[in-house]
Amino acid sequence: MMDFKRLTASLLFLCLIGTAGLVSAQEAQAPPTADLAEGETLFKNNCASCHNKNMKDDLTGPALGGAEERWAAYPREDLYKWVNNSQAMISSGHPRAVELWAQNKPKIMNNFNLTNQQIDNILAYVNKVYTAPVVANGPGAGTGGQAQGKPNNLLLFGGLFAVLAILAIVLARVISNLNYITLVQETGSAPARRTLVQILTGKGMIAFAVFVVVVLGGYTTVNNAINLGRQQGYEPAQPILFSHATHAGLHKIDCNYCHDGARRSKHSVIPAASTCMNCHKAIKVGSTYGTAELSKIYASIGFDPNTDQYIPNYESLPQEEIEKVFTKWITDTYIKENKTLDPEGELLVKKQWEGIVTSLTNPGKKQIQGPIEWTRIHNLPDHVYFNHSQHVALGKLTCQTCHGPVEKMEVVKQYSPLSMGWCINCHRKTEVKFAGNAYYDAYENYHEEMASGKRTTVTVEEIGGLECQKCHY
Repeated sequence: MMDFKRLTASLLFLCLIGTAGLVSAQEAQAPPTADLAEGETLFKNNCASCHNKNMKDDLTGPALGGAEERWAAYPREDLYKWVNNSQAMISSGHPRAVELWAQNKPKIMNNFNLTNQQIDNILAYVNKVYTAPVVANGPGAGTGGQAQGKPNNLLLFGGLFAVLAILAIVLARVISNLNYITLVQETGSAPARRTLVQILTGKGMIAFAVFVVVVLGGYTTVNNAINLGRQQGYEPAQPILFSHATHAGLHKIDCNYCHDGARRSKHSVIPAASTCMNCHKAIKVGSTYGTAELSKIYASIGFDPNTDQYIPNYESLPQEEIEKVFTKWITDTYIKENKTLDPEGELLVKKQWEGIVTSLTNPGKKQIQGPIEWTRIHNLPDHVYFNHSQHVALGKLTCQTCHGPVEKMEVVKQYSPLSMGWCINCHRKTEVKFAGNAYYDAYENYHEEMASGKRTTVTVEEIGGLECQKCHY
């Protein structure tokens, strides 16, 4: 008995030592106090172009939520190395790196030069978003900072339908009983009573069921038709990682400079590559992606950054010749920065060339040469008339009124619902800018009333902004 007690005590002691050792190891790997604000900034600037902002769904790269736990079996230093140079980790045969490569190849993660503390900040921000509760309609809704969700009323509607169905059955039974009593009183006899099945399969109940199906079917059809093409929050990946935050936010480039159609036509127009070349003929290495993204613009339009000249007969140039031009440009730029072309540089050159081919070609466009095929985000139905110039040039509205704070967006998304109700509410509350605007000189009565103090404002609604033919012609 004594030996058994000693054995038990010894095992308990060993378990305590093991547990203490495990806790010590985890504490040794635990990051210091993290800066969540810096982590969010670093994530948006370095990771958000490939990894989903909700941290739970895959995008170009896998979801980052729970990444620390998946690396917990290895020293934290390995995780730092993976973030900064994933291909080096794969080449070294690191088990976790090889496993991730097998799951995600041929997609290659960019190399970074982040400190351990910066990576800890990013991971802390990832964990914060990953573990945040779902927000349906609140300040965080639609920001990408938390998992999005819509209120699920299925249970409520199901319960309501069940209550109404039971009530209908009870009422049918009560009416049947009352009719039976009336019949007995009038005839003095007691005929056979209708069963519940006969009542539920009678003409009245069948007609009621058909009515319910028609109403529900009509509601569903109309509701789906109203939502057709509306995709608030839609944020697709684009062939080129163009940052509006850098161009419109950091460098204060006017939206109308690139989207010059917005002030003079119905459409705002997607900028041609020639517009990009107004600046990037001189600025040939990007602040965030280096040569990776700008080379795609050059390859689409046929500009040779090695010679600063447009390539003659570029439309008929074979892909092998195009590859020589741009791999030379990427290689020379890398050597200029790193003094030599090491294996990491060779991998970067290969990766960037593959990025050019992937971004500028698709099943419907076999050649690299030609316009960049951006993914459309905003798309109104064909029966809706909207004129950008009327709103921008005449109405003096800022782009942010409809498109949100674009100057803060790394990747542009559909900010507003663009629904009919949203447009109507805007017309009801938006004041017309009469001052110095000759377009509105025809509204003499309103000018006189404002001059006399009879009114202080005129809204779009008051000049016909709610007339159906203004938008549906």
